[in-house]
Amino acid sequence: MNKWVKRSIQIANSPGYLDKLYEVYPVVQEAERRVTQEVKRELEESYKTRDNLTLIKKLLDLPKFPVDDPYVAFLRKDEIFLKYNPQTVNRIAERIRGMGFAAMIEAIEEPKMASRQISKLFKKWLFQIGYPFLPESEFETDKGIAFLKGSNGQLKDFANRKLGCGLEKNPDFLAKVGQNYLIGEAKFLTDYGGAQNANFEDALRLLRGKKGKAIRIAVLDGVVWIKDSTKMYRTVCDLEEIVLIALLLKDFLESM
Repeated sequence: MNKWVKRSIQIANSPGYLDKLYEVYPVVQEAERRVTQEVKRELEESYKTRDNLTLIKKLLDLPKFPVDDPYVAFLRKDEIFLKYNPQTVNRIAERIRGMGFAAMIEAIEEPKMASRQISKLFKKWLFQIGYPFLPESEFETDKGIAFLKGSNGQLKDFANRKLGCGLEKNPDFLAKVGQNYLIGEAKFLTDYGGAQNANFEDALRLLRGKKGKAIRIAVLDGVVWIKDSTKMYRTVCDLEEIVLIALLLKDFLESM
């Protein structure tokens, strides 16, 4: 077990870990997505008259669809698909009618999920830990500790073009310590299974990549560090690559 994994396990299983982690991920419940009274009246009219096509069309125009259904994303792509697939439209509409009109409105006004904010919160925290974010020309010549300024896509482009990393997905950050470049993925794993396992695998995929001249690290937080028999915990304990909690990132950078 490498020392960064060991230190991460110790801190995560000690008093105050989540309290301190809140500085990195200060999850705040967002305001409800308000729908205007005019839109509500239009929805109510198509709801009451059982005009399924119009109801679904209007709901697809809103930021939040009232139900999770794997066919919705396809229908969003082009209005013509609503006419091409009347049975699917009716099936989804009847499911929504089963909720009742009030529940439908409540669902479309529901605040954004906190989990959707996680990546942005980490990047906001990076700006606060004391190192500069520099444009490419300054970043390459900097002799201290710095982060590359730019979108995730721009970070990926630099990693592939300048460092030969061959990344397929965008990294969460790209740093430089002296002459050493680092690319990293950051994940707050809130539970086991499903999307959380996929996030964990994303971090491992970047971590285990061999191409390029950048040190690869994964900044993982959450249930991954709980001492138990889960595959996630057993996997992280066996890693020789650099894996650590966000609270240790500054220590790691300065240790270089």
